[in-house]
Amino acid sequence: MKKLVLLAVTVAIVATSGFAVVDTASAQEWRRPYYDNPPPPPRRHHHHDNGAAIAGGLAAGVIGGLIGGAIVNNSGPRYIDPPPPPPRCWFEDRRVPNAYDGGWHMESLRVCR
Repeated sequence: MKKLVLLAVTVAIVATSGFAVVDTASAQEWRRPYYDNPPPPPRRHHHHDNGAAIAGGLAAGVIGGLIGGAIVNNSGPRYIDPPPPPPRCWFEDRRVPNAYDGGWHMESLRVCR
């Protein structure tokens, strides 16, 4: 049975492969052939050697930014308040309600002020 199914699939693939033949694609326009319109002239790139001026401007901007930032950053002494002291904490034994049976029991709880 396996051989029969495999043979049927192979015959179907071979038979349908002939339908997939397609002509080659043509990239030119069919109404006006390429030889009616001459190709455009090649583009000329005009380089005016502006690269040095651009690099100099960028370097001046970076250096000016660094100097300006250093001047602004050292404008005077800064006074910062000291951090608050840590809280005073201790443990106290307190009665708390028991969630399981509705009663009360003693627990050691941390208390901070």
